[in-house]
Amino acid sequence: MTMSTLIARAKRVAFQGEPGAYANLAAREALPHVAAVPRPTFDDAVAAVRDGETNLAIIPVENSLHGRIADIHHLLPDAGLFIVGEHFHRVRHQLLGVKGATLEGLKTVLSQGPALGQCRKLIRDMKLTAQNWHDTAGSARQVAELKDPTIAAIASGLAAEIYGLDILKADVEDESHNMTRFLIMAHEPDDAPLDAGPVVTTFVFRVRNVPAALYKAMGGFATNGVNMTKLESYQLGGSFNATQFYADIEGHPQERNVRLALEELRFFTSKLSILGVYPAHPFRAEMPAI
Repeated sequence: MTMSTLIARAKRVAFQGEPGAYANLAAREALPHVAAVPRPTFDDAVAAVRDGETNLAIIPVENSLHGRIADIHHLLPDAGLFIVGEHFHRVRHQLLGVKGATLEGLKTVLSQGPALGQCRKLIRDMKLTAQNWHDTAGSARQVAELKDPTIAAIASGLAAEIYGLDILKADVEDESHNMTRFLIMAHEPDDAPLDAGPVVTTFVFRVRNVPAALYKAMGGFATNGVNMTKLESYQLGGSFNATQFYADIEGHPQERNVRLALEELRFFTSKLSILGVYPAHPFRAEMPAI
């Protein structure tokens, strides 16, 4: 996978969470040459790029078990950021406790909502009370501070190292195919060249207020053989009459079939914004066909 020039020059990347969060691990994997900077919220991570505190942000957008994570639809268009890369991280959840804690003595488990949702079997089988925490690594820090052997955290192995916790049970996620997709974002576009190999193009659009507008807009991708890997809708400004769509497609806008599909899309839209043209992560080629 060809690395973006902008990514290669980057010095700092913002991630949501505390040190030891899965976004911290994803940043290490995807951007080993860049210093990872923690920020409390997704909005704060995006703002760090917008305000020039960091060159990049790495944001989780969807998980194979939990579904959508960050509401990227609102984060990206409104913040004026662009997608310059993607990364797929294999999530391995660890059940963490203080020194001396035992599985039999646990009563409560803390973690972020998506992590709790990915470990439902463990929580059910152990009859634990789940408490939602703002961050997986933050839950590990809280357990370390409480020093209560009846309270555990679900977090990463890195969080265990940082906060001095024991791994009471390893790899406790419900399924072994637990993958989270992250987007790498910058303040300016850095589109992959046409000869960069497989690429993903991401855009948002609003359809015109005419009958069957969405159906007609999508027709161009089918007739031109462009594979759409993601299409989501969401309401604007709390209105049920104003809908915006977020889409990922395989291919480069300069390829003839993609160009023709986008031209047809524009005919039926009131607004179309391309958020990024970036190299497809190698994991895409390994995904099983369904």
